[in-house]
Amino acid sequence: MADDKKSDTQTPRHDALPLPDYDHLPTEALQQRIRTLGREDLQQVLAYEEAHANRLPIVRAMQVRLQELDAGATPSGGAPGGIAPEQAPGAAGGSGVSPQTAGPPVNPPSHGTPQNPAQPR
Repeated sequence: MADDKKSDTQTPRHDALPLPDYDHLPTEALQQRIRTLGREDLQQVLAYEEAHANRLPIVRAMQVRLQELDAGATPSGGAPGGIAPEQAPGAAGGSGVSPQTAGPPVNPPSHGTPQNPAQPR
């Protein structure tokens, strides 16, 4: 019954977190993005992390950031939901593959093909 304290607190829902797509951000990105959060938002994300993955490097980074905020630090000017360099954007115009962009036909080897090994050219 050591977790009775945690069960009394309200754990935030994933879709209510101030960091979009929180669960899919790599550790390095999270460590940078938490710097954009104020104390209340950071405490909300910390409660979610402790209730779900409870990753020590992330929890520790959030605790250190809370100490920095208590000492007078201010959130950085970045946007928590800004461009994520760790996630490649989708193709703008769709796929460039077409029959016109296909390579030249491949001639089978002189001893046949794997589909018809006894049939030489």
